[in-house]
Amino acid sequence: MNQPAFEVNDAMKSLCLILLCLLFLLSAKAETIYEKDMAHALSEIKTHAGRFFELKGIDWDAVTREMMADAKSVKSDQDHYILLWRLLARIKDGHASVKTTDLTKNIRWIDEKPKGGMGMFWTKIGSDIYVKNAFSVAKDAGVKPRMQVLSIDGVKVNDWLKRQIAETRDLWSFSTDHQAFFYITHWGLRAEKGSSINVNLKDTDGEPFTADIKISDTRQVPGGPAFMPEPAAGGKYAGDSNLHWCRLADGYGYIHVRRCKGNLPEHMDEALADLSDAPGLIIDWRGNSGGGFDHDALFGRFIPEGKVTRFGKAYRSFGHNPYGGPIVTIVDATCRSAGETGSGIFKEDGRSYLIGESPTAGMSSSKKYIELPSGKFILRVSVFSNMARFNKGKGLEGGGVIPHETVVFRPRDLSEQRDTLIIRAVELLKNGFPKSVVPYLPADFGWEE
Repeated sequence: MNQPAFEVNDAMKSLCLILLCLLFLLSAKAETIYEKDMAHALSEIKTHAGRFFELKGIDWDAVTREMMADAKSVKSDQDHYILLWRLLARIKDGHASVKTTDLTKNIRWIDEKPKGGMGMFWTKIGSDIYVKNAFSVAKDAGVKPRMQVLSIDGVKVNDWLKRQIAETRDLWSFSTDHQAFFYITHWGLRAEKGSSINVNLKDTDGEPFTADIKISDTRQVPGGPAFMPEPAAGGKYAGDSNLHWCRLADGYGYIHVRRCKGNLPEHMDEALADLSDAPGLIIDWRGNSGGGFDHDALFGRFIPEGKVTRFGKAYRSFGHNPYGGPIVTIVDATCRSAGETGSGIFKEDGRSYLIGESPTAGMSSSKKYIELPSGKFILRVSVFSNMARFNKGKGLEGGGVIPHETVVFRPRDLSEQRDTLIIRAVELLKNGFPKSVVPYLPADFGWEE
C-alpha cells in the first residue's frame, strides 16, 4: 500500500527539480549584444595590445570588471558608443578611437553645448602654473604671458587641473601623463561658448589680478613655440604653414616643422638652401601634429654629400643642399605621432642635441582595427610601438622622445615674449654640447663653418 505513494513522491521531487531549473533559466538575464561586444573588445585588446599593459601600468582585470559591469546597464547604441570610448581611455593610447559603421552612422558624441577657447596656454614652473601665451579673449581681458594662474572660478588651479585631467581621461585616451597634462593646458582650456570664466592671477609685478574671460570662437590649438624668434635684421621667414624658417640675429638657422607632409624631405631642401652657411641649426618640432614621410630621406639632408653616418641606424646623404653643421632639436608633448619619429631619429641616431619642456606625447604606433560582433562599431588600437629600437628598446608608444636636457620656461623670458628653449638652443650652439652625448662631429664629416 505504501509503495505507490513513495513513487509519486519521488516523481514529484523530479518534477520540482525540473521546474526549478526552468525558472532559473527563465530568470537569468540573457547576455545582450552590448555585453557580447564588450567581452569581444576586452579579449581582442588584450590579445593584440596587451604588450603595453605593464609599460603603461594598466590593470586589465580591473578594467574588465568595470567595463563588463557597466555594459550590463547599456540600453542604446548611443550609450554603447560612449562606453566603448571609456574603454579605450583605459588603454592609454593616444591613437585609439571608436569608428561608427553604416548601422550607427548617425551616432554622435555626447550631447553637449558648443565650446570655445579661453585664449591662453599654460606652462608649469616648479609647482606653479604660469600663462605661456595670451591671445584673443584672454588678451582682451588683460591677461599677459608670465602671469601666475592662482584659481579658476574659485578653484585652486592645481586642483582644477587635477579634476579636468581626471574627467577628460575617463573619456579620452592619452598615451602618457605628460600628453594628458599638455592637452589640458593647451587644447583643453575651453568652456561653453557664451559663458564667462573668472581667473585669479598674479600680474608680472606680483600683484593680484582678476580676469573675466568671455568665451567665444577662439581656436585653442598650439602651433609651436611660445614665441617665434625674430629673424635677423632685414630678414624674414620663408616657407609655409607646414615648414618655415629664418636666420637668427646670431647667424644660426631656425626651422620649425609644423606638420610632417609627404614632401617634407624635399621641402627641407628649400630651407637648407637658404641656411647652408649657418654655423648651426635649431630644428623645432613643437606643435607638430604628425603625418608621414621618408625618414631616411629627411635624415640624409643633414649628412654632408658622399658621407654616411652609423651612430644608430646607418644613413647616407640625400638632397641638393645637405647640411653638416651642429644641430639642436626642440620638442615637447604637443609633438605627436610622426613628429615624434621625425624628431627622435636626430637624437637616437646621434645627429643632434635634443632639448624639451617635456618628452614628446608618446603616441607613435602601428594600429589594428577590431570589428565588434554586432557590426555597430569598429575600434582602432595601437598594437606595436613605432621605432621600437628607441629608448633602449622600449620604443616611443607610452614614453615618447626623451630630451637630453629638460628646459623649463623662465618667467622673465615669458614677460619679454622670448622662448626660453630657443634661447637655450642658441647657447648650446655657441658653447657646444657634450661630445659623448652627440657622437656626430661636423669636422669628422668634412664640414667647415
